[in-house]
Amino acid sequence: MYSIKQWSKDERPREKLLSLGAASLSDSELLAILIRNGTRHKTALDLGREMLGLSKNNLGALGRLSVRELMKIKGIGEAKAIAIAAALELGRRRQSVLPLDKILVQSSADVAGFLQAKLQDEQREVFAVLFLSRANKVNHVEIISEGGMTGTVADPRVILKKALEESAVNLILCHNHPSGSLKPSRADEQLTTKIRDAAKLLDIQVLDHIIVSDRGYFSFADEGLM
Repeated sequence: MYSIKQWSKDERPREKLLSLGAASLSDSELLAILIRNGTRHKTALDLGREMLGLSKNNLGALGRLSVRELMKIKGIGEAKAIAIAAALELGRRRQSVLPLDKILVQSSADVAGFLQAKLQDEQREVFAVLFLSRANKVNHVEIISEGGMTGTVADPRVILKKALEESAVNLILCHNHPSGSLKPSRADEQLTTKIRDAAKLLDIQVLDHIIVSDRGYFSFADEGLM
C-alpha cells in the first residue's frame, strides 16, 4: 500500500493541517485526510484528486454523489465512501445553520443564502416556508412538502395552520429547482397567488417566494411578482 507516511512531514496533509490550519489545505488534501489510506499504486491524495475529477472539481457536485457513485473509484470502498458522504453532509448542514433569533429579513438576500444552502442539493423539489414575526424576525423554518423531480405541491391550509401556530405575521415561501433553472413556472406563479390570497384573509402577508438552485436564486418580490 502506498502510504502518505512515506512523504516528508511538511507535505503530509494531517501534519500540514496541524501546523498551518485546515484552511491551508487544498480540497484534495482534505479529502485525503478522510480517505486515510491509499492503494498499492495510489496515495490517498491521488484518490482525493480522482474523486474531485469525478465531480469536475466542484464540491457542490461532489456533495450530490451517492455512496455507490463514490465507490466507482478504484480504491474507495464502502467505508471510505460513507465517511466522505458524511463529511460533505456535515459541511452542508453547517452552511445552512440559520441563527433564527438574529436574522432580520429586510431583503431577499438576507435569507437567500441560507435557503440555497439548505435546498440546492436536493434531488427532488422541496417546498419550505419561513415564518416571520411582526418585526420580520424568523421564528421558524419548515419543509412543508417534498415532490418529484419536476414539481411539488404545497397545501395553503397546512401553511396557514402552521403560521397560526407560530404566531407568524409574515411568510416567505421557498422551493428549489433540481434542474438548475431559476425561471418560475406557471404553476409556481399560480401557487404563489393562491397562498398569498388565502393568507390575506388571516391578515398574514406573503412577502416573497424564492426559488433556489445551484445557480443562485430568483425572488418574486425583487421581480415585482408579489
